[in-house]
Amino acid sequence: MKDDFLYLEISNNIATLIRDGVLKVGDRLPSVRTLCQEHNISMNTAKRVFLELEAQSLINSKPQSGYFVSHLPYQRFALPAVSKPSPVLNNKEPEELLRKVYANTGKKDLMLFSVGAPAGQLLPLAKLNKEIMYATRDIAASGTAYEQIQGNEDLLRLIAARSLSWGGRLREDDLITTAGGMNALSFCMMALGKPGDTIAMESPCYPGSLQLARSLGLKVLELPTHPVTGVEIEALKKVINKINLCLLVPNFNTPLGSCMPEENKKEVVALLTKHNIPLIEDDIYGDLFFGTQRPKCCKTFDTEGTVLLCSSFSKTLAPGYRAGWVAPGKYKEQILKLKLVHAISSPTITHAAVASFLKSGRYEHHLRKLRSALQQNYLHYIDAIAEYFPEHTKISRPQGGLALWVEFNKKVNTAELFDSAMKYKISIAPGRMFTFQDQFENCMRLSIGLYWGEDVRLKLKQLGGLVRSML
Repeated sequence: MKDDFLYLEISNNIATLIRDGVLKVGDRLPSVRTLCQEHNISMNTAKRVFLELEAQSLINSKPQSGYFVSHLPYQRFALPAVSKPSPVLNNKEPEELLRKVYANTGKKDLMLFSVGAPAGQLLPLAKLNKEIMYATRDIAASGTAYEQIQGNEDLLRLIAARSLSWGGRLREDDLITTAGGMNALSFCMMALGKPGDTIAMESPCYPGSLQLARSLGLKVLELPTHPVTGVEIEALKKVINKINLCLLVPNFNTPLGSCMPEENKKEVVALLTKHNIPLIEDDIYGDLFFGTQRPKCCKTFDTEGTVLLCSSFSKTLAPGYRAGWVAPGKYKEQILKLKLVHAISSPTITHAAVASFLKSGRYEHHLRKLRSALQQNYLHYIDAIAEYFPEHTKISRPQGGLALWVEFNKKVNTAELFDSAMKYKISIAPGRMFTFQDQFENCMRLSIGLYWGEDVRLKLKQLGGLVRSML
């Protein structure tokens, strides 16, 4: 156990030195033997350090020579600009564009760069099929009966146990299951907001959250957001007296993939708590980190129960199982009442199957494989973009999650690019989808959740050619 902690701590420290540029491309790292002596660790632990760094593509080994810092492909690209949404409330939903893009969901003959979910080849489908059979056999009435209003007891208990990985220390009674992550967000917005209230969100932001807020009569105030560190806290401070609630995706949000530093999370929670403003935290991508440690949540720093933490297994395990949950803090009774009115019960069989999968210990093994595949996809995408896309293309540097944000020259309109790409059976997510304002027309989100192969590379090549033709 001690060695597990040590290898992660050492590899994380070296990774930080590489990413910060302290260790340069081509620099030689200490040998395995030297690492053992410097940190008083075993040979096996030292080897695990190097394996972890190799898995992140930060170093490479040269026979007879040792380990060296690799070239980091994303350093060839500039970062997208920090967003600058208008401080004036706006509600220009791109309805036609959303309709066209969402109409492609589930289509088999398209390359769906537009769908932010992992491909079936990256999921443990055979094992999940068995869990469904076991659930039908083992639970009351073969899964045809309603379960208790709070949710499947095993699932609640196992989610609570997993909260230790981010310092949450949740108890089973702190949680309520929902029919997916959007269902959890919906309950929270309905419980905390009323028509005419103002909700602050990152900009760009997931279209589903924007549409949900609008459908409930809420006014959306979009906040400036940095592509690496997330929402700009100074901007939030300036509007703190104008908002009634706040929705943030601190860990690997879509479409930017940014991750708020721990000190920023603490400051945001303290700021909102001071003004008695509820924070709806969407942590649906938190388990998909590329580094050595899972990032903490804002909920970790919540002492007053003002943070409502929402998540699901849709982005990590089974999108169609609709297994979500919320830790609503002091708003638990309001959420339970809404669930009773709107749902009565969560899906019985699929939630039991997810609980069984977690209980077996297979989930952590699956997550390690999935995270590795997504990180490798990210690196493949960068190489393809460098080869096929126009010079001066800017890309985000996601530290986890499923999204890659791409920014082009202002001459490129990605809504028009979508129409052109569809002729080649390619579906993208134009940037204008992620805002209610007239911005991000020259940006797009690409899902890195596809199963990488020659077909994906060729579609990226075609897409790059279409962008070049627009210039």
